[in-house]
Amino acid sequence: QVQLVESGGGLVQAGGSLRLSCAASGSIFSINDMGWYRQVSGEQRELVARIGGGGNTNYADSVRGRFTISRDNAKNTVYLQMNSLKPEDAGVYYCKAVVRTQRYSYAANYWGKGTLITVSS
Repeated sequence: QVQLVESGGGLVQAGGSLRLSCAASGSIFSINDMGWYRQVSGEQRELVARIGGGGNTNYADSVRGRFTISRDNAKNTVYLQMNSLKPEDAGVYYCKAVVRTQRYSYAANYWGKGTLITVSS
């Protein structure tokens, strides 16, 4: 089993910053992609940012230039530095990791339980 635990959410004023962390633990052989997704009530979960095992990154257009994703492979942890936050950035942020639990197993998606971010205007 693999567990992902997010931390760092909360209430912030518009223009402020937050840093999210997500640590993966359990039966992990390797982790490919790691990423952050946002979900607003009644809407689909959408990609915010992702980072590959080699460090390549992708961002949603709405956050590019304001958010930075990074990872610490030694700690199986992914971070999301969020600056210049806007009210429309609010939502539940979920961490996802694509994990191989054994050398010859298929990689599977694992999700954290989410952390709520509220941005006041």
